[in-house]
Amino acid sequence: MDSFSNLTRRDFVKTTLTAGAAISALSVPFVHAQSTTPMKVALIGCGGRGSGALANHLEAAGHLGINMKVVGVADVFKDSAVGVGRNHGLEEDLCFDGFEGYKQLLDTDPDIVLMATSPNFRPLHFAASIEAGKHVFMEKPVAVDPPGARHIMETGKLADEKGLKVVAGTQRRHSSSYQGQAQAFAEGKAGRILGGTVSWCGGQLWYKNREPGESDASYMIRNWVSFAETSGDHIVEQHVHNIDIANWFIGRPPLAAIGFGGRARRITGNQFDFFSVDYNYGEGVNIHSMCRQINGCYNRVGEGFRTDLATVFGGGRIRLDSGGDLTLAEFPEFGGPYVQEHVNLLSAIVNDEPMNDTQAVADSTLSAIMGRIAAYTGQMIRWTDLTENQNSPYYDLTLTPAAVDFEKGPVTAPTDEIAPIPGRA
Repeated sequence: MDSFSNLTRRDFVKTTLTAGAAISALSVPFVHAQSTTPMKVALIGCGGRGSGALANHLEAAGHLGINMKVVGVADVFKDSAVGVGRNHGLEEDLCFDGFEGYKQLLDTDPDIVLMATSPNFRPLHFAASIEAGKHVFMEKPVAVDPPGARHIMETGKLADEKGLKVVAGTQRRHSSSYQGQAQAFAEGKAGRILGGTVSWCGGQLWYKNREPGESDASYMIRNWVSFAETSGDHIVEQHVHNIDIANWFIGRPPLAAIGFGGRARRITGNQFDFFSVDYNYGEGVNIHSMCRQINGCYNRVGEGFRTDLATVFGGGRIRLDSGGDLTLAEFPEFGGPYVQEHVNLLSAIVNDEPMNDTQAVADSTLSAIMGRIAAYTGQMIRWTDLTENQNSPYYDLTLTPAAVDFEKGPVTAPTDEIAPIPGRA
């Protein structure tokens, strides 16, 4: 982990906390000169999360006194784009569709682009938006394979060079309760993490059966939460939230992962139903990660850690071994973390303050990908296999069809009901 050799855990936590904490500390709404020059926002991905993100963004703008104008929306499916566009007063010619609709959307010259497509498209859309000079909100996760995650990291560096602001949908980082705990770690009050567990165990998400005559591309996108190629599997798409907290509080991504998983009840796609992964963070720190999407089982979503001073309940209490609970710093949280992340983005833009979540969300996405690969293959996967060692068989492991394949023409979907088998190439 050469990249972390000169960075202590406490320094890392302070660095990742700085942007969010500084902006969250704003207690007085910034009043933008709204009468003559409204800010312009556009949305890529008009599903439930996309329409929700746009609503959150507009609520945040209203809270800050910013006049915000929606200038375009894009989605693979025309009816989805038009439906969301009409809700925000857009004519149909500003509701773009198809796999290249995001290019037309960028031509509407928005100041800010919101991204909420399936995550396999994130590296492509993020690069196009940053190259076009746009500030970005992008939903998590931000990739489905190692090359995609590294592409995100490089684009994040370009965003810094251009002075662009980036916020990711890892909303716990914008939650007052989690920020208070991160502050306690940054100040050394919570101690050093010795181990813990992170989990997202819940029921199966929705799925779509194939319609008669439907193309493979349409089927995969309508059913994107069932395919690893579009979602990254649920350890990446959903459990990334909890893995992100482990990375944040410990102060670094894991060194290696070993784990297992399997498929038992799913009907469509090729994903696993459950994962159990041991993440080795070095310095004797191991975090057990478990996630499951099976109906009728006990559910638990959260994080728990033991430190040399306390027991930490993610987003809740820090119970000191010496007795009582640690008093945590409070941070403003307007409308909940889903709105606050947009408040933080807009505040950073109008006040020209530091804000770039790219590296943190890319690290957490890649950590989840590392766990998935470990479970799929049955092998120990090292962080360097995905970031440095170009001789590793996993360094260039690309899930196909990839985003660019959808733009080029017809794609072939993976066969339903066939999942990876550990121990086999």
